[in-house]
Amino acid sequence: MTKPLPSMYVETTIPSYATAKASRDIITAHRQAVTRLFWENERHKYDLFTSQFVIDECSRGDKEAANRRLDFIRGITLIPENNTIAELAEAYFELLEIPERAKADCFHLSVCVDTKIHYLLSWNCSHIGMVSYAKVYEYNNKRGLWTPKFLTPEILMEFEREKDYE
Repeated sequence: MTKPLPSMYVETTIPSYATAKASRDIITAHRQAVTRLFWENERHKYDLFTSQFVIDECSRGDKEAANRRLDFIRGITLIPENNTIAELAEAYFELLEIPERAKADCFHLSVCVDTKIHYLLSWNCSHIGMVSYAKVYEYNNKRGLWTPKFLTPEILMEFEREKDYE
């Protein structure tokens, strides 16, 4: 019998970096290249999931760019919203004290927690980075909730390389 693949939630920054026009900013260009490399070579190692929150965010802005982002996530399993996700997102919003404009990040996280997704893949390290992870981990641990790992494509590929050497 085949071992099930680890699950991964694809957050909005992934299709955004993967489909954007090449940037002149060295950090952005690096993230674009790493995201594309991950997508081409590594994504098949995971069961991919996303949500309507990602679709909504990908739909915003320039029509042509939005279409590229939406095409990128087409075919990824969509996790439907439910009351638990909405309630948990509100709790995370309060816990993390992030700006209202970034509230969708709490929904991305709550989808992963509610459905026990292994990895939340994102470049959004300001709102769902290591500081947030520590707060969420403690909050979830006290309540017996699942906590996904928050990873960028770069860190995840490094993590996978290290596993190959074990």
